[in-house]
Amino acid sequence: MSDHASVLFANEAFYIAFANKDLEAMTEVWAKVAAITCIHPGWLVLTDRDEVMASWEAILVGPGSPEIFCEQAVAHVFGDTAYVICYEVVDRDTLLATNVFVRESRAWKMVHHQAGAAPPPPVEDDDPPPNMMQ
Repeated sequence: MSDHASVLFANEAFYIAFANKDLEAMTEVWAKVAAITCIHPGWLVLTDRDEVMASWEAILVGPGSPEIFCEQAVAHVFGDTAYVICYEVVDRDTLLATNVFVRESRAWKMVHHQAGAAPPPPVEDDDPPPNMMQ
């Protein structure tokens, strides 16, 4: 599998864990060796693994845990670092997210997630964006 495909697979694992409210799977998505950070919409930056994972636990097990879908994910890979830009559809809101990954123990692991309000994504056509072909 190419690095681009592997990063998109790791990104999808993040959204599957989120959608399924699966804290164990969410924990596995995040890097264990590299430092991690997270900025949820409207939150201050979380800069410690314990803080980041506690935030996900609160979100996933909380009574208001939203439904989420990832759309139009595009990966950019630079050696052992990569990032994905994608749209998140959360309930009726659209967010634009940046997810950063590093290669850790031969697997792509998330080191940063940030999402914020955005207009709805543009309508996709049948051709992938040019940078998906890299």
